[in-house]
Amino acid sequence: MAAVPADRVYSESHEWHKVEGDTVTLGLTQFAVDQLTDVTFAELKPKGTKVAPGGAVGEVESVKTTSDIYSAAGGEIIEVNKAVVDDPSLLNSDPYGKGWLVKIKVSDKSGLSSLLDAAAYAKQYP
Repeated sequence: MAAVPADRVYSESHEWHKVEGDTVTLGLTQFAVDQLTDVTFAELKPKGTKVAPGGAVGEVESVKTTSDIYSAAGGEIIEVNKAVVDDPSLLNSDPYGKGWLVKIKVSDKSGLSSLLDAAAYAKQYP
């Protein structure tokens, strides 16, 4: 498995959050992708959607299941990764890079404080 990047925080539902100022980029962890096996479909909420902390920003489907994707931060979706919608296999091949999902302009960071740092996440989900 790929190393867990240290420049982001992680939820127990296996989303990563990369915080840069008032913007959070959100994606799925390698562990999540490995559990899902081949991701075949991604549907993301459109730019401009308001998201509450803990709210869903979309869903992914694999040969095994459909899973909602949640953001720990609240705010407005300001960018959607259309490349993943067009080619969901990017999640399988590069979940920490080209496989990012949405960017959120954060208005409520409260949920981020409960997330795990890379070391804690990697220890729980090796």
